[in-house]
Amino acid sequence: MSIPAFGLGTFRLKDQAVIDSVTQALDLGYRAVDTAQIYDNEAPIGQAIADSQLPRASLFLTTKIWTDHFGRGRLIPSLKDSLQKLRTDYMDLTLIHWPSPKDEVPMEDYLGQLAEAKAQGLTRQIGVSNFTIDLLRRAIAIVGADAIATNQVEISPYLQNSKLAAFAKAQGIHLTSYMTLAYGKVLKDAVMEEIARKHGASTAQVALAWALKLGYSVIPSSTRRENLQSNLLAQQLTLDDEDMARIATLDRNERQANPAGLAPAWD
Repeated sequence: MSIPAFGLGTFRLKDQAVIDSVTQALDLGYRAVDTAQIYDNEAPIGQAIADSQLPRASLFLTTKIWTDHFGRGRLIPSLKDSLQKLRTDYMDLTLIHWPSPKDEVPMEDYLGQLAEAKAQGLTRQIGVSNFTIDLLRRAIAIVGADAIATNQVEISPYLQNSKLAAFAKAQGIHLTSYMTLAYGKVLKDAVMEEIARKHGASTAQVALAWALKLGYSVIPSSTRRENLQSNLLAQQLTLDDEDMARIATLDRNERQANPAGLAPAWD
């Protein structure tokens, strides 16, 4: 099973805002939706999906298990709660959101429970998020590289994460890019603007097309219909080698997501 290349992110969207975003996205043709337990928006997303009346089999739903639910006997009940909120019998993809802070819960415990959730049919694929090379190595030793459908990590033109990307590729592990637009910072970058003008595209489309060309999945979010529609068009934008080389020079290891107490020792 593969991970869709393009999906809808829902980070920081709650209540009616997330209902409207998901409703509009599904109407525009999005079929993959990414959420997480900590986002506190699974229930309204479930409502929006139910109201759309789209067949469940046509959708690809991802959620992420929060660190509070890593303890023995806690992960699977928490996933069942997520399923109830999302009004579905199964997830297409379930991720470990962050590694256990300071290894309070052994990785063997929470990855073992996640693998068991898959065995029980609660999720069709499993994976991780915010895992470094070292953490990926440990995860591979526990469940095997083939079991890790993706590692969802921050990747943008300003944080290209090349060492991690090279390691993941060597192991056959797919990467999903979040914060591909660096909270909108890359949208005002002079190089990105020049490339956008060259192609008659938006800077957001250029950033998303860049990540797609590198083989990553992307999950941009928006509450505006015009932006949701514009983002989708990134799939039709083909950047040339010169464009890619110019964007490669923008890497400055500028990370947007680095929460104290949660973030591992980054590569």
